[in-house]
Amino acid sequence: MVVMKFGGTSVGTAQAMRQVIAIIGEKRKSGAPLVVLSACSGVTNKLIHIADQAGAGHIEEALRLAGEVRAFHLDLIGELIASEELKAEVIEKIGVYLTRLERLTEGIGIVGELTERSRDRFCSFGELLSTTVFAAALKEQGVRCEWIDVRQVMITDDRYGFARPLAETCRKNTGEIIRPLLDAGNVVVTQGYIGATGSGRTTTLGRGGSDLSAALLGAWLHSESIEIWTDVDGVMTCDPRMVPEARSIRVMTFSEAAELAYLGAKVLHPDTIAPAVEKNIPVYVLNTWHPESKGTLITNDPELLAGKSHGGLVKSIAVKKGQAILNIRSNRMFGRHGFMSELFEVFERFAVSVEMISTSEVSVSLTVDDATVSEPFIQALRSLGEVDIEHKVATVSVVGDNLRMSRGVAGRIFSSLRNVNLRMISQGASEINVGVVVDEGDVAAAVAALHCEFFAESQCAGIFEKPAGS
Repeated sequence: MVVMKFGGTSVGTAQAMRQVIAIIGEKRKSGAPLVVLSACSGVTNKLIHIADQAGAGHIEEALRLAGEVRAFHLDLIGELIASEELKAEVIEKIGVYLTRLERLTEGIGIVGELTERSRDRFCSFGELLSTTVFAAALKEQGVRCEWIDVRQVMITDDRYGFARPLAETCRKNTGEIIRPLLDAGNVVVTQGYIGATGSGRTTTLGRGGSDLSAALLGAWLHSESIEIWTDVDGVMTCDPRMVPEARSIRVMTFSEAAELAYLGAKVLHPDTIAPAVEKNIPVYVLNTWHPESKGTLITNDPELLAGKSHGGLVKSIAVKKGQAILNIRSNRMFGRHGFMSELFEVFERFAVSVEMISTSEVSVSLTVDDATVSEPFIQALRSLGEVDIEHKVATVSVVGDNLRMSRGVAGRIFSSLRNVNLRMISQGASEINVGVVVDEGDVAAAVAALHCEFFAESQCAGIFEKPAGS
């Protein structure tokens, strides 16, 4: 049994939904899958906007936007479903959700207060609507399909906006509610991202919530694999907008995927696939629009790694823009202990996360998100020593598990970047990344130079492949 998760762009239009139905049709030949869907592309952002407008007391504008959500899903139904009986049935079902959305909007607008609990309720409508329409579209095509409200299964704590599932309860519910339907040969369609407390209050799982839902359900079902379907050909060697010659990576380890995500690449967030790591369930990142492409396999299984030519020195180049360098210099560091503790206490107090760090005897250089740099934060740092700030920089990181076992990598990196001004250098503590900081205007040149150095045609054979259609 396979868990298939489709993101918002994969179900954002009637054409996209038809493509997903075709993909599921092929998958059914080897067993009925569990299908986990996000909201249609752009709908969650619109729901958040509705919530904000309602909370600010702008009821008319919020209701106008809610009307757009209604019209969008009715148009989807009109394009996807020809049967008048089935069409009437699904319109009635989504009508219930849309009426609840409008009543919630009016209620929040009258009260004039938007809580995190209410925001989660707003956000949940996106997945409930997309899955309701999609399940009906599957039935229109004659597919045996069961729609499940995941809130019956995904029971969470009450940390609204970032709820965590209660694993034992969820595992039991998955076995009792979802497993029998799959065993009976039904395609099961359910929602990602949302859950509910034990008392039935709707929650959301936060960033990467739909991926997390898929990974958790896959782990609880002991699935053969988890497929994450997006609009790209898997994980790329770098951003193809910077380097058109970027390749799709055939296989990578969970640690490489995690490192890339932390360093800014658009890869599965490590927290979201942690359940798959724990159960060692292979995760595939695939392209909805090019299902014939092999995509990327993320696994720690030695046999799968060996069988997929895992031996590339560097796997990918990650970029994180919008950074600032903080250079802190203090003679108090020289030969004394405790300074770093004081320094990081300031970062903790102002809730500022350090991205990259490099130290010497009397100075520390760090990169942080530029948006988190405030005057009170800088003044607190200046109580410890001299502080210089460099804005509009970016981190560029070279990632690969084999870096830790290879000599001369740093030399190749710095040689390829000889024409780029490096503002800072850092070796990742994990030993699988080497990072540099450059001015934002030099990012494209740095990435192109690194890609040319490490991903020449002669090195890509068997490990990387061109994106489908290129």
